[in-house]
Amino acid sequence: MNVTFRLAALADVPAVLDLLVDDALGATRESADLDLYRDAFARIQSEGANHLIVGEAGGRIVATCQLTFISGLSLRAARRAQVESVRVASDLRGHGIGRQMMDDVEKRARAAGCTLIQLTMNKSRTDSAHFYQSLGFTPSHIGYKRILS
Repeated sequence: MNVTFRLAALADVPAVLDLLVDDALGATRESADLDLYRDAFARIQSEGANHLIVGEAGGRIVATCQLTFISGLSLRAARRAQVESVRVASDLRGHGIGRQMMDDVEKRARAAGCTLIQLTMNKSRTDSAHFYQSLGFTPSHIGYKRILS
């Protein structure tokens, strides 16, 4: 399947939300309040190095991820590409769309001067772990999160 990847537009937010809730984890942690997500999209757009990417095929949004470029001092002042919220429509998983999206991410990261791509994922996503490892990612770190309420 040929998918075109582009920066998301405000009109894409409902379709992106549909992808976020299209799995067991997302179904329990997302909200139905579209205004919440539209406001978040506006913040993403205002943060120059933060991008919401969508994959479109046949007029349908079939994939998404958030890509943030981070400049740092460690690793010889490496610029990193942080990938989050990677999703492919459940009825299209296993058709190479995720691989196409990660190829697009790599092109964008290289163009932004990044020397590495990093991501986190929920430990329960064992299929995702196999997928990322097949792309050459290594599980080299342990991640922690703390909810601020």
